[in-house]
Amino acid sequence: MADQEVPHATFDTILILDFGSQYTHLLTRRLREINVYSEMLPCTQKIADLPFKPKGIILSGGPYSVYEDGAPHADPAVFDLGVPILGICYGLQEIAYRLGKDNVDAGTEREYGHADLHAKRLDDQGHVDKLFAGLEGQIKVWMSHGDKLVKLPTDFHTIATTSNSPYAGIAHQTKPLYGVQFHPEVTHTPLGATILKNFAVDICGAQQNWTMSRFVDQEIARIRKLVGENDHVLGAVSGGVDSTVAAKLMKEAIGDRFHAVLVNNGCMRLNECDIVEETLNKHLGINLTVVDASKRFLDGLKGVSEPEKKRKFIGNTFIDVFEEEAQKIEAEAEHQGAKIKWFLQGTLYPDVIESISFKGPSATIKTHHNVGGLPQRMIDGQGMRLIEPLRELFKDEVRALGRQLGIAHELVMRHPFPGPGIAIRVLGEVTPERVEIARRADHIFISMIREAGLYDQIAQAYAALDPSKAVGVMGDKRVYAEIIILRAVETTDFMTARAFPFDNEFLSRCSTRIINEVHGVSRVLYDISSKPPATIEME
Repeated sequence: MADQEVPHATFDTILILDFGSQYTHLLTRRLREINVYSEMLPCTQKIADLPFKPKGIILSGGPYSVYEDGAPHADPAVFDLGVPILGICYGLQEIAYRLGKDNVDAGTEREYGHADLHAKRLDDQGHVDKLFAGLEGQIKVWMSHGDKLVKLPTDFHTIATTSNSPYAGIAHQTKPLYGVQFHPEVTHTPLGATILKNFAVDICGAQQNWTMSRFVDQEIARIRKLVGENDHVLGAVSGGVDSTVAAKLMKEAIGDRFHAVLVNNGCMRLNECDIVEETLNKHLGINLTVVDASKRFLDGLKGVSEPEKKRKFIGNTFIDVFEEEAQKIEAEAEHQGAKIKWFLQGTLYPDVIESISFKGPSATIKTHHNVGGLPQRMIDGQGMRLIEPLRELFKDEVRALGRQLGIAHELVMRHPFPGPGIAIRVLGEVTPERVEIARRADHIFISMIREAGLYDQIAQAYAALDPSKAVGVMGDKRVYAEIIILRAVETTDFMTARAFPFDNEFLSRCSTRIINEVHGVSRVLYDISSKPPATIEME
């Protein structure tokens, strides 16, 4: 398996066990926002296989009922680890159910949305409860459950109630074991961050030392130790913020032993290769090789319309091209004894979360080219070994890291561009002609967003090409032409997103320009879907 980054070796870590809730990733985000490092693993994680001891554990919510056959349950060893535990929603019920199966039942009244929570100032022994410290009295919380506790588990006492849930918050009388029925991780619970801080910092004793400045120092030292003094690294770059930040970090760590490579797969944005070469070579001082493999990719994509097949083919072909380029670089530097032993990728945490299918509650959404499309020979360590310094970071953390490294604002804030490029924005078969239509429409859309001063307000925007055509009228003639779909979203973590609220006048101007300037287009649509249920990319 590839060498993975291990921030928990340096930073105190709160482990989050995921039972499949749509909110689980928000727990990770909220903790990191208070500078506490957190890591998410499936609820099926065996504690004996855990490579570190966390400072505390959070059991997430989930869509299941604990009493149903086949419902997911945590490894019993979780409760023997000797660290504080907080159960949230399903996690609360998991704690109660393991102590008594009659503690949890289907709720007589479901509870969804805001609720008034009454938090106790004192526990049953007259001690101030740490979980709700500073929050005594009535607070607003967000509920999302059908089942609930109908009995208080043995040796627990109640620390919070709602009109629906008499055991909305519970705590063990002698152990640091807590449970809440509501979701403190969502913004609909305004004081939820305080509750999570009380747990992570005051109860677990986790240090608030997760900062990008410390991460940079730790990661550069780790890279130098991992790569050694003589090995070289080949870096995949695309011009996006992820690969740019990863390349700059690697440059800082090992200098000229880092070789950046941009592969033109024929599905790049307009003038992309020239822009990336200018940026990395002149502005960041990174040696860059541009490989034109556009014909190879486009020929291989002929007749391929299924999204997963596109991603797999592109991912595998990328690696083939990189390995070939590595051999060329090795040959040129042979007299210096150079060896390309490492392969850099800008994989992010959301890529990892969305690409791993757990045996338990989670399901694969899509395969990301940089985590799901790798040849088995690389995964097995038979070729170059993977190095992914951003693997544990969310997008906003990568941008903070870029600023820490001195990368210009325009580069740090550049919208993401998927590794497969326009190939997954051309729905259906990918042909040079269809790619060009999507590329030109995209350039117009992004240019108009910049001109309107909206670029930094939008997390990601692009134009895609629909696989079907539509009837139109141009020059008093009936035409049957292409449909362009515009997509722009607001998000910070890229795990959830909502459509950017353009005014109709702006969208109308975009439609007019695209139809007038991109030959073969008769209709322009705007995608208003949120994530979930939709994903940000089309494929």
